[in-house]
Amino acid sequence: MTRWQRHLAALASLSAAIFAIFWREAADVAGIWWNSSTFTHCLLIVPMIGWLVSQRAALLRPLTPIYWWPALLWMAGAGLVWLVGEAAGVGLFRQLGLVLMLQGAVAATLGEKLVRALLFPLGYALLLVPFGEELVPLLQTLTAHISMVLLHLSGIPAQMEGVFITTPAGFFEVAEACSGVNFLIAMLAFAVFAAHLCFRSWTRRIVFVLLALATTILANALRAYGTMVAAEIWGIEAAGGIDHIFYGWFFFGAVILLVMLAARRWFDRPANDAAVDVRGLDGAPRFTGSAKAVLPVALAVPLLFAGWGTLVGGRSAPLPDTMTVEAPPGWGEARVETMEWQPRFDGADQRLLRQFANDRGQVVTVAIGGYNHQAEGREVVAFGQGAVDPDSKWAWSASLPAVEGAKTERLLHPGPVLRDAATWYVVDGKVTGSARAAKLAGLKARLVGGDPRALSLIISSEERRGGRNAIEDFLSASGGVNAMADRALKTR
Repeated sequence: MTRWQRHLAALASLSAAIFAIFWREAADVAGIWWNSSTFTHCLLIVPMIGWLVSQRAALLRPLTPIYWWPALLWMAGAGLVWLVGEAAGVGLFRQLGLVLMLQGAVAATLGEKLVRALLFPLGYALLLVPFGEELVPLLQTLTAHISMVLLHLSGIPAQMEGVFITTPAGFFEVAEACSGVNFLIAMLAFAVFAAHLCFRSWTRRIVFVLLALATTILANALRAYGTMVAAEIWGIEAAGGIDHIFYGWFFFGAVILLVMLAARRWFDRPANDAAVDVRGLDGAPRFTGSAKAVLPVALAVPLLFAGWGTLVGGRSAPLPDTMTVEAPPGWGEARVETMEWQPRFDGADQRLLRQFANDRGQVVTVAIGGYNHQAEGREVVAFGQGAVDPDSKWAWSASLPAVEGAKTERLLHPGPVLRDAATWYVVDGKVTGSARAAKLAGLKARLVGGDPRALSLIISSEERRGGRNAIEDFLSASGGVNAMADRALKTR
């Protein structure tokens, strides 16, 4: 075998071992690519990376691959990122850790010079990690606001309630699917790829990417606006049909064409430009090692973190046999005939749903999801968890001022019915309304020891039954959210 063949075989073996160790992350990320319309473009990124590498192959043959000691620190950092994701229950970090680990394997088996030569394909691989769904509420709100401006400029009367817009033609929701997040993320992948191929100047590359993203957001708002205008002209059913025809990859392709035509005059990289400049990659290699020394350590690093993850993931503590919520002074438990609203607590070990009313006509619903410990599929903070069940008819409408630090939001049900909801998380004995703080508390509890139990506590009320004011009054009568959490966990 030639030297190149030996190093490529080592890279293939080490990569296969990493995939075997972190098979769950690999399966999760592939499933997301295949099943989620937001990330189907990632299926194209894999062959695009292959093409980028093939463009450099002939230029890289004169370079000498080496086994590189510093790459082990790279792999250790990747393992730490994965461990944080494992301990905090954040799939994004686990999947990012996998990609970083594979990048480290390339560095360990090929060396510094080849990493520098392959820097863009390696960096571009980071876009294989599914991210961006947390932008959905922001993009929904932004699309709704831009649409309202355009409607008013067109002389069409409209009212907005969160992400819902009412016009003479009907009632429209800027739903999650209409936020444009799928096209925004796909445009990011395309724009970065095109910027690398078409520009030499870093300033032009950055400006191109930013303008491409801004164009995508504006185009999505124009599509939403166009749908509402079409409803005014031809009726809401015809407008829905037109929207479904144009909304898709045809729409995305038209936006890409517009962006490329507008930017063409500023392209400054010749078509025959070399994929990579290898002239600056000469000199003696540094921090080299032998295969017998580097490869066993490179394999030990992912095994070490995988074992650590197994240890921190096995801790749990029992919840009380029954969680309780007491009726505070001035309130009594109300009989629930039909519960239109129910939160979502996937994987919860205990669930509680109670309704309370007072003599002023205020009615609140208290919901608690309790977990002996958190793990994949049973997390107190996760997409689709909490006050808004994506499989129900309830939809997020708007954010509201916080109630005692809670994540407070307005929900809407066809009718329309408005409901306000305040959400707290209890993790490691600490109460917070911040999803980020809850994740960090869970991470700390699992890594360094602490109470592995967690609660999601939600108080909600229909607007006509008091809404946010009813939530505040019930909370005050109960002695605050900390007292409610303590009683639910029977810590006092």
